[in-house]
Amino acid sequence: MDIINLIEKALDVRAANHRVIAGNIAHVETPHYKEKELDFKQALESRIAGTKHFDVQEKTESDGMSSIDGNTVNMEIQMVKMNENSMMYSALVQVLNKKFSMMRYLINEGRR
Repeated sequence: MDIINLIEKALDVRAANHRVIAGNIAHVETPHYKEKELDFKQALESRIAGTKHFDVQEKTESDGMSSIDGNTVNMEIQMVKMNENSMMYSALVQVLNKKFSMMRYLINEGRR
């Protein structure tokens, strides 16, 4: 598998992870809502294998705290996860841009 296809699949997984985190944030005040998460490594492996569906896991335990209404989403942790995921997505886009820039340079140099 070439690097461009691998980056494409990793970007797909990062986008899916973004949707999961955004869903958690949207349900931060929903009673009895359980935080959901996507295992990036497992999702990328299944995406490489050709599966388009990602297994989103519901966390059965909160990180030490849950609200009185049974909601296990911690807004601060979700914001950190969202920020980390966004930075990783941006890094992948930068790598892809560098790859295309290098290809463009090689093509243009071949025309001289």
